[in-house]
Amino acid sequence: MGLGIVLGLAASLAFATSGTFARPLFALGWTPGAAVFWRVTCAAVLLLPVGLWVMRGRLREVLAEWRTLVAFGALAVAIAQLMYFAAVTRISVSVALLLEYMAPVALVLLASVRSRHAPSRLVVAGTLTSVVGLLCVLDLTGARLDALGVTFGLLAMVGAAGYFVIGSRPTRLHPLALPGFGLPVGAVVLGLAILVGALPYSAPLVDVDLMGTRVGWWVPLAVIVICATALAYALGVAAMPLMGERLSSFVSLSEVLFAALVAAIVLGELPTPMQLVGGALIIGGVVLIRRASGTAPAGIPALPDEVEAAEGR
Repeated sequence: MGLGIVLGLAASLAFATSGTFARPLFALGWTPGAAVFWRVTCAAVLLLPVGLWVMRGRLREVLAEWRTLVAFGALAVAIAQLMYFAAVTRISVSVALLLEYMAPVALVLLASVRSRHAPSRLVVAGTLTSVVGLLCVLDLTGARLDALGVTFGLLAMVGAAGYFVIGSRPTRLHPLALPGFGLPVGAVVLGLAILVGALPYSAPLVDVDLMGTRVGWWVPLAVIVICATALAYALGVAAMPLMGERLSSFVSLSEVLFAALVAAIVLGELPTPMQLVGGALIIGGVVLIRRASGTAPAGIPALPDEVEAAEGR
């Protein structure tokens, strides 16, 4: 499980680069929909050959798992991205992020419903600690609310939760096959959303300012595609079977802290003391969830201490 946490943290760091490098594109007129479409599409072009290679001679297994691949591409990639960007058009970015990153809490509740037992004290403590940390890292100043925007944010949370559940389920597929075949599905869904006008599209191909230098538009996009998408999804799906969806979802909260650190390095935006405190709380919550998880196998079943409590040990 230690290797899983390392891979999960690396995935969070990779995912965290997206916002910082997308900002110069947005400043010049790129819509979020255009950025996410090309992010997913180009990453799909990179990872599809990898998926075909790791599953060479086993394409029947790929076809047998088509429901998993379609669910991953549609739910964990397209819906999560599409609903998040739809949310930020109506509510503040901080509130949209807060709603999306409630996915770990949703998974704790799902585990309780499935196991028919309340979460253990360690799980509750870890959840509350991480949520408070998330609130500290996200600046909710000037936050605005809108019923439809909140609905979109909650749907983004469902997509994020699906990412962890689908990525952690037992499968005969190679770990790299999931993003290799799932990202193309997400690209198709996003493309259709643009064609029908559900996703506003604008992508002027002009030079951008990045770290004090004028560079081509493709430079930040390349970082987003290679690091924040292809590498991030590959590391993430490799980590989740080792940790299970619940622990991996809490480890993913480190993305908001990494995003602040990346912004500090690239854009010179130093994190506030409150954000640093929030980062420490997120880490503390992950440690508590890890202690509660023990050596439990990947999946949704009750945590070891919950099983012992149910059995009266």
